[in-house]
Amino acid sequence: MESFFGSMQIELLDRREWATRVDLANGIFEWIEAFYNPTRRHSSIGYVSPIEFETRHTAAEKAA
Repeated sequence: MESFFGSMQIELLDRREWATRVDLANGIFEWIEAFYNPTRRHSSIGYVSPIEFETRHTAAEKAA
């Protein structure tokens, strides 16, 4: 969790001022759903991002 919050602090929170709590909440949601979750590497899938894993899986299914 420390790594997650550290990344969010550096990559999102420290880069701008947030006018309202709603703006901040929306920014956090967008960062998690549009950047962090799809692109971070997961140890359980061979240290690749979910997008890369899906691409490889789909290509393997089509080749079979």
